Amino acid sequence: MDHRLVTGIENALAWSGPVALGTTHVRGTLEDDTLPSRLLTPYGLLELVMRRHLANPQLRMYADGQVLHPSAFLANFVSRRRQASRRADMAAVGRILNEGGTIILDTINMFDPTLEIACRALGWWSGETVTVNAYLAVGDTAGFATHWDDHDVICVQVAGSKTWEVRGPSRIAPMYRDTEDNLEPPDDVLWAGTMNAGDVMHIPRGFWHSATRVGMGEGLSLHLTFGITRRTGVSWINYLADAIRSEDLFRSDLESLTGRDDAHMVDALHKFAESVAPGDYLNRMREEFAPARHIPYVPSLGPLTGTVVVTEFQPRIDVLEDGNLEVRAAGKRLTIARRAEPLLRTLLSGHPVTFNDDTDPNAVRLAERLIQEGLCAPLTSESSSGYTGLVPIRSC
Repeated sequence: MDHRLVTGIENALAWSGPVALGTTHVRGTLEDDTLPSRLLTPYGLLELVMRRHLANPQLRMYADGQVLHPSAFLANFVSRRRQASRRADMAAVGRILNEGGTIILDTINMFDPTLEIACRALGWWSGETVTVNAYLAVGDTAGFATHWDDHDVICVQVAGSKTWEVRGPSRIAPMYRDTEDNLEPPDDVLWAGTMNAGDVMHIPRGFWHSATRVGMGEGLSLHLTFGITRRTGVSWINYLADAIRSEDLFRSDLESLTGRDDAHMVDALHKFAESVAPGDYLNRMREEFAPARHIPYVPSLGPLTGTVVVTEFQPRIDVLEDGNLEVRAAGKRLTIARRAEPLLRTLLSGHPVTFNDDTDPNAVRLAERLIQEGLCAPLTSESSSGYTGLVPIRSC
């Protein structure tokens, strides 16, 4: 998937692919100064907040460096049929922001097609799951205290400015669930400075950091943090623990196995782990990962005018011994005739594909099958808006 954000991040950070992800702190600036506002604007964030039923902690607000109780900015709204829902009280949101506050919307990619597709592009690029949070701070307001995240972060400043401080890790590869607490940041500061619109920064997992607008006076800051959750050795072991349930030996009570040598079970575990090595696990995880939610194809609503792939990771296409193609993605294995390879690769390229009167009917039928299998979805004006100007559209 050729996405302007992925290319912009690579150029800004002087990266060639995701190899440097999770290694060192690095900063840069997007060459395309129109890209940040294409991703999100301050009022665009408020529009999303206004038009959704949201709850805390997905929607949070801060003032004077302190988290606000949800009742300060969320309210119950009752319809004429007395159906209650929880929504943002936009008047209260405005007051808090105007008095120097911060609003945070987690997993904003669930609500916005542009950011949903940006996360998918970064997921295809990195081979890992990606979500994004939005942070809007107004005025001279404090941010989070110094902390670390259990995932890699790519921060994109889309409007205004904010001051940051970044320190290294105090524990190698810390985890959310860990054997030791990780509560004290190191004394040495790696970098302290200001992120302005268009700036990009990578903060690896475990690196301590803080951001604030204290002392910056009037103005605002809107930044996006793309969280990239990497798989670890613990992830692999957890996968093995679930997969090994297929073996009778490991479903048996330990007490019933006391007559056997403990080494027998250890040896069986070793052989099973060898059959699903870490690299095999990563491939399986990506191939079996469920696709993102998407609208179904309902022929009664009109003919299919376009389609786009919706798998969280790039589909794998292999040539079988009989010459046909096998597609692996979203927990499916599909066999496709070799003669359809050009159409298949176009439909699964990650680029939105449009159909017209001259489109080969075979392309439409193949697209319909991929939609039925959950790999693709109909391309609509709403979903297409998330690609416009960011990912080239192709015709078929």
